[in-house]
Amino acid sequence: MSSKINIVHLYPQEMNIYGDNGNILVLVKRLEWQGLKANIINIGIGDKLPNNTHLIIGGGGQDAGQQLIAKDLQTKANTIAQMSRDGVPMLMICGMYQMFGHYFKTQSGETIKGIGLLDAYTVAGAGRLIGNITTQSQWGELVGYENHSGKTYLQAACEPLGITVEPQQGNNGQDKTEGAIVNHTYGSYLHGPLLAKAPEFADNILSQSLKIAGYSKSLSNLDDRLERQAAAIAKKRPR
Repeated sequence: MSSKINIVHLYPQEMNIYGDNGNILVLVKRLEWQGLKANIINIGIGDKLPNNTHLIIGGGGQDAGQQLIAKDLQTKANTIAQMSRDGVPMLMICGMYQMFGHYFKTQSGETIKGIGLLDAYTVAGAGRLIGNITTQSQWGELVGYENHSGKTYLQAACEPLGITVEPQQGNNGQDKTEGAIVNHTYGSYLHGPLLAKAPEFADNILSQSLKIAGYSKSLSNLDDRLERQAAAIAKKRPR
């Protein structure tokens, strides 16, 4: 059993334009409230993923950032895929969500290859999907701020993270889906950061990371009134 939960932050320099590292802060604090400690491991271009990884987080980035990391991410693809099969939880937001799919086709027509862990692909649209949205998931409502031109389409081996309340938002503005799930790997377009307003989802990810780390204890119930209030306020904000 590990003495700490090792949280890997993928490409913190290139893929963090919307402050999605806030998801890591939420996870670290919720672990502290449970009497547990976290070890944050920043993994950039050229760095090797540690064998004792218990959780992986990735954030949003512009097309240029995705182009910068694409080649390096391919060198990590087999390791990440094996970790996913082993049950290591992963949360990828926006740009990293797209890179965990098969490919992202930009507005200029360039195709940036992903690692295909999520059975989905993304094509840049003419406009942007932008604003606060609410998604119904198996962990309750997920509320976050989306801002993306890429339209993501899920394929047969991938299920959505949730269904959007507003039909013209989410993955592609057409099919009411938001995000994706394969094993314990989750993709989403929701910034905010997402986990600050989704305590049940955060604890689901943490519970799985504890299993990977060898802990047998269950998470205790926390006072999540502030988190729920933050979600309620975000839902009322204008697009």
